[in-house]
Amino acid sequence: MRITKAQFLVSSAKLSQCPPPNKPEYAFIGRSNVGKSSLINMLCENSTLAKISSKPGKTQLINHFVIQDSWYLVDLPGYGYAKVSKVLRAGFEKMISEYILKRENLQCVFVLVDARHDPQELDLRFMENLAENGIPFCILFTKCDKLTKRALPKQIEAYTNTMLETWEEMPTYFLTSSETGKGRPEILKWIDEANTEYRNR
Repeated sequence: MRITKAQFLVSSAKLSQCPPPNKPEYAFIGRSNVGKSSLINMLCENSTLAKISSKPGKTQLINHFVIQDSWYLVDLPGYGYAKVSKVLRAGFEKMISEYILKRENLQCVFVLVDARHDPQELDLRFMENLAENGIPFCILFTKCDKLTKRALPKQIEAYTNTMLETWEEMPTYFLTSSETGKGRPEILKWIDEANTEYRNR
């Protein structure tokens, strides 16, 4: 699958404002400044689709994009950004939690993780919460181009080993780079297959 049509639909402050759940939906989330907007733009081959900011925490609403007129891509606020107030951060967390737990057409949450970093407690805890609530998710390792060809597999192996200390198996993951387009064919193929399953239910 190649995306030839992608357009912004609506920003929502709460679940009830989201579009009707009549299309399969895929949400993207990660720690602030993990490269989420850049990755979304790379997948859609549209450099201006999701707004990119040098300031972490820019995304503060649930942003829906309609892709190929057949499925939704959702840009969620980043988590773990310490420079917003506790009240605001709590509001983000409530909004995200309600959306993820109650959005009936949500097919998968793509959790973005910076490939250069060792496992972060916040990411691990977030993924554990998804699993405990039966929410399907995949890991997207971002900024893979920032590591050498020798360093990248070692870093992913170390990350995997850490997760397998508490997980029975490593969740599905993809290696990505917004700069080079790495991971785009694999992710879109995965979504295309999930869309087919959705339509065949």
